[in-house]
Amino acid sequence: MTSTFDDESESRQSVDYENILYAVEDRIATITLNRPEKRNALSPALRREVVHALKAAEADDDVTVILVQGAGQAFCAGYDMNSYAGGDERPERPDGWNHSELFESWTGQFPRSCLRDWLTIWDLLKPVVAKVHGYALAGGSELMSMCDIAFAADDCVIGYPPTRAQSTPDIEYFPWKMSMAQAKYLQLTGNSVTGERAAQMGWIAKSFPADQLDEQVMRELRPMAALHPAMLAANKLSLNQSYEAMGFRAALHSVVPWYAIARSFRPGAGEFQTKAARDGLKSALEWRDRPFKDEGFAL
Repeated sequence: MTSTFDDESESRQSVDYENILYAVEDRIATITLNRPEKRNALSPALRREVVHALKAAEADDDVTVILVQGAGQAFCAGYDMNSYAGGDERPERPDGWNHSELFESWTGQFPRSCLRDWLTIWDLLKPVVAKVHGYALAGGSELMSMCDIAFAADDCVIGYPPTRAQSTPDIEYFPWKMSMAQAKYLQLTGNSVTGERAAQMGWIAKSFPADQLDEQVMRELRPMAALHPAMLAANKLSLNQSYEAMGFRAALHSVVPWYAIARSFRPGAGEFQTKAARDGLKSALEWRDRPFKDEGFAL
């Protein structure tokens, strides 16, 4: 899909996306994560294109609202860790990654890159809406939670299972999206909830029956798209400024070191990765999730 945007260093140009679809209709820009065979796992290339498309939509005066959705059977199953692990001497990395031996091993380059990408949504002058179906797990839940508004199918599954064995979240959205009771429950257990439950908790704005999701989300977006973009921008910025005053941005940055500690330096760090390399990812996931499955908790 071809689009254009204003870049600080380049003139207006056309871009061919390989990992997303981008379209504008009735003042709504739709960004579709388009790796359905990978459940739209977030590779560096996919992330790069999403950020590019967000900025393209912001620069387009014919766009009022931006919708992010996923192709296929899921919104997003998380980060595509195969892209980052790679096996190559210099595997694919997100933009802004510092490869220096002085910094790479201990400064949380991965969560720093995630925060850098998804704060694009926070800082954008136009509202960004997530439409979630199937799964929004780990990095997928980060993308969803950083959007201004999220709608989901009643039966979709949202959560952060990697906190059971791999690391703390890349983006510590839990305290900002729900009550302390629920934030501690979900992050400490790694359990997931349905879209319907997420709406009851206030994690997302609304949920709908899966067969009505597309229709109901468009019903929400059409009148929003009719509003003046400058009015929407003023409302978004005033809300964001209040959360900034409460420490939102500083808090997100401050927990990056905990990711590095949990993933690489704590006792038991790397056990999941070692099992995955030795026995395969399915075996490592079984080891991570079995005690919760035995009690009937999904993911």
